[in-house]
Amino acid sequence: MSDSAIKSPCILVCAIEPQSGHCYGCGRNRDEIAGWMAYSAEERNAIMAALPDRVSKLERKPRRITRRARMRGDQARRDVLDLSSD
Repeated sequence: MSDSAIKSPCILVCAIEPQSGHCYGCGRNRDEIAGWMAYSAEERNAIMAALPDRVSKLERKPRRITRRARMRGDQARRDVLDLSSD
């Protein structure tokens, strides 16, 4: 990766935890995601340094349930992001 490439913590698991407002995948909040391209490299690096701690504190990571799994009856779609049950 060249020095001019913009680093991103995105892992394409884009879902926001309602309690904290942080993404389950990368740990950023909506403002950080939206403004990522406008931040300087130093600002992005500072945010990225905080992300592992944020992600570790998220209540529960969403599980992706495929259509095939729903058809088998493994889990109903409405239960996928139900944060009240474990």
